[in-house]
Amino acid sequence: MKRRAADNRRPVRRSLWRSIWSVLGLFCLAGLVLFVVHHNHNGDRTVQPLSEDTTASFREEDHQVFNFTDEISSDTSFARQLAEQMTLAKAYIIIAKEHNNLHLAWELSSKFRTSQLLLSRAAMRGEPITLEEAGPVIKSMSSLIFKAQDLHYDIATTITTMRTHIQALEERANAAVVQSVVFGQLAAGSLPKSVHCSIIKLASDWLQYPTLRNLADEIRNSPRLVDNNLYHFCLFSDNLLGTSVVVNSTVSNVDHPKQLVFHIVTNGVNYGPMQAWFLSNDFKGATIEVQIMEEFSWLNASFFDISHHMKTSSLLNHLRFYIPKIYPQLEKVVFLDDDVVVQKELTPLFSLELHGNVNGAVETCLEAFHRYYKYLNFSNPIISSKFDPQACGWAFGMNIFDLIAWRKANVTSRYQYWQKQNKGGTLWKLGTLPPGLLAFYGLTEPLDRRWHVQGLGFDPNIDSRLIESAAVIHFNGNMKPWLKLGIEKYKPLWERYINMSHPHLRDCTSS
Repeated sequence: MKRRAADNRRPVRRSLWRSIWSVLGLFCLAGLVLFVVHHNHNGDRTVQPLSEDTTASFREEDHQVFNFTDEISSDTSFARQLAEQMTLAKAYIIIAKEHNNLHLAWELSSKFRTSQLLLSRAAMRGEPITLEEAGPVIKSMSSLIFKAQDLHYDIATTITTMRTHIQALEERANAAVVQSVVFGQLAAGSLPKSVHCSIIKLASDWLQYPTLRNLADEIRNSPRLVDNNLYHFCLFSDNLLGTSVVVNSTVSNVDHPKQLVFHIVTNGVNYGPMQAWFLSNDFKGATIEVQIMEEFSWLNASFFDISHHMKTSSLLNHLRFYIPKIYPQLEKVVFLDDDVVVQKELTPLFSLELHGNVNGAVETCLEAFHRYYKYLNFSNPIISSKFDPQACGWAFGMNIFDLIAWRKANVTSRYQYWQKQNKGGTLWKLGTLPPGLLAFYGLTEPLDRRWHVQGLGFDPNIDSRLIESAAVIHFNGNMKPWLKLGIEKYKPLWERYINMSHPHLRDCTSS
């Protein structure tokens, strides 16, 4: 069954975007008021007297329950006049500063603060602003606004300047979002000192003991690595402890662990420690292969050109789109992220009917914000012409891939095409999920939700019954279980699969 069209920071900082839309609203209002002022000003620099009807209406309202929101929205209120003048004043302050007219900017700022104080007092005391309070301020502010107009700060200049500032604000917002995601990834990828200590000792073991390297050679030549009668799992990671928990939890929850084969790809820095760890621990007879990403001769310049801005761990993440190339003789694999814990046997995944699809994954659109339009830029015609914005998103982290169907659909080429289209970052920002949504569009089979439960790295309120029923729980988010900032009540679910009996880990933890 093909994907139904209409069916892993991470929400953008809402306060930042709220600020942007507030400024946009401010500028729009400024333009409207400026237009009215410009076309009604014909040389008379005096403020029109406020009518008796206006003051009488406020006397009547004094006896009613005061609502400041209604007050500032009323066409006849002094609060509304002050607010509109403040909007114009704010725009002219910016323009005056850009034209180096600091005196005018200072005068406008002073009157702006006076108006702001009047509004604050009215809100605090729960009474409307009176004519006696507002009249002098409105008059003096009007004079300054007319003065700004005489300096040729006209509508066109104002709109151009405001547009420039909106663009600058949007760029700052986007940069802040990217920066927060990068910082979050750095924090999530960091490891405790005890783990770094263990890695150093394991690297030393790898160099010191030839028997470990001989065992690694034997595994590298094992026919089990290409036996499609066995159950194959792949992980791409530079996180030794996380990878160990994934392997250990998988073999601990299966009836026949000797039928499992794990294919791990890491970088050159972590290769030795990974090999030493998996060769010196007991994983109940499961076969564990460790490879170095840098030794893949087929990784050509185009891959690194696409990914030139990424750190090594991100390059490892993008290897998931090259699985058929890495394992050309395999027919099916289960892909696992290094921040998951397996709680139930996963071998039934290999017999699931995918109905000709490539990717079996749990959909995440139980809430509206997990649909395609939240991950991709549908204002770009390249996206909007080919994809349904309401299509349902799905999760990376636990996926069953039919590699025969993958090769037939040429999914890797799809991925490469979309990465090239996004070189300027106009189609999506960061992560592997957006290009995955594009590459596997129409090729993903929805799995039962209990196969893969996400959110343990950011949501402390997941239903405990859902966690208990899950085959795989995923600590996606920045609050990883190996960090101090991890969610405490979830940590035991991960920690129970750490082999604390290993001498290096034990010694490094106690020291």
